[in-house]
Amino acid sequence: MGFFTELLLLPLAPVRGVAWVGEKIADQVDHQMNDPAVIRAQIDELDAAFERGEITEDDRDEQQEVLLQRLVGGGGA
Repeated sequence: MGFFTELLLLPLAPVRGVAWVGEKIADQVDHQMNDPAVIRAQIDELDAAFERGEITEDDRDEQQEVLLQRLVGGGGA
């Protein structure tokens, strides 16, 4: 029965492939958004941008708050 099921579902293979790719992209985005190392690097980059005078202290603080909320699992955006 498995062979016939696969044969009947063969026209849907491209759709299943696109769904699989979508899942992999979503997994990667989730990893990037919630990986503590990535978030810490973004916080460090905000500090460096502030030191270079590229952003204001208020902007840095607002963006850091969002990143810290993601780091502790509170969502953020």
